[in-house]
Amino acid sequence: MSKHEGTERGGQSNSDNSEEKDSAAVKALFYNSKTTKKPRPPKPSNAVTIAVSSRTLFNMVKERKVFEEEGLERYVAHQLELEDQPFTPGVSFPFVKALMNVNARLRELYPDSEELFDIVLMTNNHAQVGVRLINSINYYDLTIERFCMTGGESPIGYLKAYMTNLYLSKDSMKVQEAIEEGIAAATMFACDSENELSDTQLRVAFDGDAVLFSDESEIIVKEHGLDSFFRHEKEFENKPLAQGPLKCFLEALGKLQRKFYAKNQRINCPIRTYLVTARSAASAGARVLKTLRSWGLEVDEALFLAGAPKGPLLQKIRPHIFFDDQMFHIEGAQELGTIAAHVPYGIGQKYHKGKRIETSDAEKK
Repeated sequence: MSKHEGTERGGQSNSDNSEEKDSAAVKALFYNSKTTKKPRPPKPSNAVTIAVSSRTLFNMVKERKVFEEEGLERYVAHQLELEDQPFTPGVSFPFVKALMNVNARLRELYPDSEELFDIVLMTNNHAQVGVRLINSINYYDLTIERFCMTGGESPIGYLKAYMTNLYLSKDSMKVQEAIEEGIAAATMFACDSENELSDTQLRVAFDGDAVLFSDESEIIVKEHGLDSFFRHEKEFENKPLAQGPLKCFLEALGKLQRKFYAKNQRINCPIRTYLVTARSAASAGARVLKTLRSWGLEVDEALFLAGAPKGPLLQKIRPHIFFDDQMFHIEGAQELGTIAAHVPYGIGQKYHKGKRIETSDAEKK
């Protein structure tokens, strides 16, 4: 072998080594950027803050069973043993992913704006469980930087401090407590089989009475019947309904929607809202629409069902979340694959399927 050939081969070897090093550096940069260079969270004063419990974000059914059957110490030890094993997604996971998609679109249009969704993990888990939660969040590449882990105490007292616009939990008592504090909140329910959801558009469906609006009209239905209700709504058609517990969340969604409209993105807006109400349109719909108008709010689609089941329509809409105050509507949605969230507010909590719940039965629920 000539010296020249050896030099050429040596040069080729050095070149190969250099290319391998460059390739490794690029890969390292990619993985580091994926794990450490997530977008910075917005300032709470500018953000739409969504607080989710760990049991809605992740499936923790097995862990919950350990806690209930074997106690806190064994539960914490169990979590530490599985620290490097990510949780599987929970019922609010698709909703959170959709929020992050909206944020990505907003950052494209407004690189310096902090008017974004900010997701906060709100949990009464012990701080030692936090490492597994962090590992799971990073595994799924979620942008969740703000945590509240209260070590067995209720986190509800912190919701206002975190400037929460919506709180989602599996604990109905905590949700009730949040609503009493004036915070939009709902109890989430999973489905055995969920509908395929949009990857590019956040879809949120709301019931009307006792969700977006107060329960003042629903009280008349329950206590005096439909005929009295129709007369009442006609008489007060031009008087706006009082706001319900989720009105402020619709307002927050509308604020972000308008940012897309300002960039001529109404058709391609990644947020779509729906009113899905059991009201009749001709007999009782005008007051609802005029109320929204008086608030300066709008929904993309208003669906008046005149008492028909909501489940089939929701199956067509395929929302990431559907809010309703009555459990039989929640159950109907679940049966057809819709992720539903119960808002425990108003006179509807005293009734089930149109029949008043006796006090002793209500206490059991």
